[in-house]
Amino acid sequence: MSSGCDGPSRPAYHSEISCYRYLHEALDVLAAQAPDLSDVVADAISAGTEHLLLDGTLITTDRIHDRTGRRDRWYSGKHRHHGGLVQVVTDPDGRPLWVSPVEPGCTHDLTAARLHALPALYAAARDGVPTLADKAYTGAGAGIRVPVRRPKGGQVLDHSTRGWNSYVNAERTFVEHGIAHLKTRWRALHHVSLCP
Repeated sequence: MSSGCDGPSRPAYHSEISCYRYLHEALDVLAAQAPDLSDVVADAISAGTEHLLLDGTLITTDRIHDRTGRRDRWYSGKHRHHGGLVQVVTDPDGRPLWVSPVEPGCTHDLTAARLHALPALYAAARDGVPTLADKAYTGAGAGIRVPVRRPKGGQVLDHSTRGWNSYVNAERTFVEHGIAHLKTRWRALHHVSLCP
């Protein structure tokens, strides 16, 4: 009989339900230790940080597709996989400072950011610390700096706008490194077997 708990010291009498309860208790303890985004922003302002970086990532799960025909909110059409979307804020060097609560995989980055990150990032922008993000955050508001989209009809952007886009995209590579660091350092994120 499989207990659902892995490890050499697992008692054979723990049920899978008990293991998940222990897992959620441990996650609650870790979540209580995480800094609040307003504290992260205040620290960035006091440290004189040039800017913050924002991006979203999908943490994949092994959820089974629901064949009832109902829309599955945890399925990401962009990634073609089930999972939860989190927003990550890093410093200019790509060190993760804050990770948002999880949203269903079908949630757009901008929607998740509006729910969890943008109010605090607006306050950072008012105090001189803008946030750089990708084009998914176009329309996020003041202080959230994104690359400029190329106009429709094949028009070419001028040199200064292309220079701005190059700068934002070059700086944004560090948030991608930070997300990769999170996903490789925390091996528990490699195979999430929870069904959200």
